[in-house]
Amino acid sequence: MRLLLILLLILFSESPVISQSLSERPRARDVGIIVGILPSGQLNAITDVDGVRVGHTTIIEGDAVRTGVTAILPHGGNIFRERVPAAIYVGNGFGKLLGVTQVRELGELETPILLTCTLCVWKAADFMVEALLAQPGMQGVGSINPVVGETNDGFLNDIRARPVEREHVFHALSVASTGPVAEGSVGAGTGTRAFGWKGGIGTSSRELPASLGGFTVGVLVQSNFGGVLTINGAPVGRELGDYAFQHDLGEHADGSIMIVVATDAPLDARALERVSKRALVGLSRTGASMTNGSGDYIIAFSTTGTTESLVPNSRLSPLFQAVAEATEEAVYNSLFRATTIHGHHGTVEALPLEDTIEVLRKYSVLGWDQSLPPERN
Repeated sequence: MRLLLILLLILFSESPVISQSLSERPRARDVGIIVGILPSGQLNAITDVDGVRVGHTTIIEGDAVRTGVTAILPHGGNIFRERVPAAIYVGNGFGKLLGVTQVRELGELETPILLTCTLCVWKAADFMVEALLAQPGMQGVGSINPVVGETNDGFLNDIRARPVEREHVFHALSVASTGPVAEGSVGAGTGTRAFGWKGGIGTSSRELPASLGGFTVGVLVQSNFGGVLTINGAPVGRELGDYAFQHDLGEHADGSIMIVVATDAPLDARALERVSKRALVGLSRTGASMTNGSGDYIIAFSTTGTTESLVPNSRLSPLFQAVAEATEEAVYNSLFRATTIHGHHGTVEALPLEDTIEVLRKYSVLGWDQSLPPERN
């Protein structure tokens, strides 16, 4: 308990490790970046999908440990006993994602989803299994399929120390809640980088109108990948002079992203896989190129599942649009909310907001929804 209190104090106090407080960094939408055509949910977060919960543990120790754990729960009950339909799609398989084969075989999720650092995957899985087996009604359970994903935060974090411990996993699971989701340099995003700047946790959501089903789609990302940053079509990375391959050495090229997609649309595993693929559409719009050393994974689940009539193939396209838009905006939020971090091998600066906004103004991509032409008859 004492360690957890220390972690929370570090996260929410002014610290030389984190040079800006989270409250000083806006979300993308706050500065006029409106992604796509569909409205966001009330929170513009994965938790707009009813029942979904998110919890973080941020681990900052000494001069070298900068990592954490993020837990995503489809609902607040015993997930092993109340499983949800799920699918996993692999864009590029350079990564360590536990639990893939059983999810693909059975089409269901039986544990929360944990995100952490690369060399902590197996420890996090072990501790989550311990926590789940201790739940009421789990006596006699002899098989469990923990789903744990990762990105490599080894520049800012002493990844070889494998600092994730039992209390970190238990804490992330126990504090997972509905409501607003902390973004940026928190949880599994504490030590990540994206496009050469500080990456992290980002989230967004979309709500379909009743005529298109009325469903909600929420996305959460752990961004740690490279490319040429593009925001709403504006070449931000190029304009700021910081992008992959500019010196033919591959700076800011490799890396990974974990994408978690939640929806209340009644979908089976096959349809969820189709939906999950479209997250890569949103990812590509941000300037990612899914390089050789990038692990790009999408885990999708439905909180409604097969308890209602399934959405037919002919009605899936609006969900495809929603997941692409929410993924794109979630990546932007991970960058906008992230703070400059000093860590193991140096410092990773946060995306320079004033310069970025100036580029977005130059290309006239801010507040487009306020200057739409009159509707045609």
